[in-house]
Amino acid sequence: MADHAVVAGEPVDMGRRKFLTRATAATGAVGAAFALVPFIESWAPSERARAQGAPTELDLSKLEPGQMTTTVWRRSPIYVVRRTPDMVKRIAGHDADLKDPNSDKSEQPAYAKNPVRARSAEYLVLVGTCTHLGCLPKQRFAEGELYPSWPGGFFCPCHGSRFDLAGRVFQGSPASINLRVPPYSYPNERTLLVGGDEKGAA
Repeated sequence: MADHAVVAGEPVDMGRRKFLTRATAATGAVGAAFALVPFIESWAPSERARAQGAPTELDLSKLEPGQMTTTVWRRSPIYVVRRTPDMVKRIAGHDADLKDPNSDKSEQPAYAKNPVRARSAEYLVLVGTCTHLGCLPKQRFAEGELYPSWPGGFFCPCHGSRFDLAGRVFQGSPASINLRVPPYSYPNERTLLVGGDEKGAA
């Protein structure tokens, strides 16, 4: 009898009333949560913003020496290579075989216009599309892999363009300029931020 009351001469089931009240409150809370989802998602960069150049982060701690990983920025593949000291050493010694050894006609930020084409010798960051017709060059890092004097680098199987371990194009390749270097920075020692340093672009 404690769960019943009388309103206007009619008995009222208080247990049922409490249940309906709680159910209504719960439904309202769920509805409010769903209403907030688009609002919260609006804080994150949209697909369009990312395509137009929102920076891309990459965790470098999982990349072993001698390995390459790929990420995406502005809908383009970005090659990130952690070069070993031996790979860095093999960048030198074949300038006469290159179309643009000093990267004077190629695209890179000012801080990457150097022999290793990078902020540091250890990490190479390139736009992974051939500068001939936009194909995807394959890694051929082993010395002598393509031919006896091959120092290691990238080979485009579509039309035969060849690039060294700094992304510089070899004579005889259909590509006329070196692989592009995107703007990038290191917010900390284990993170690469591609597109995060547009001011450094040349």
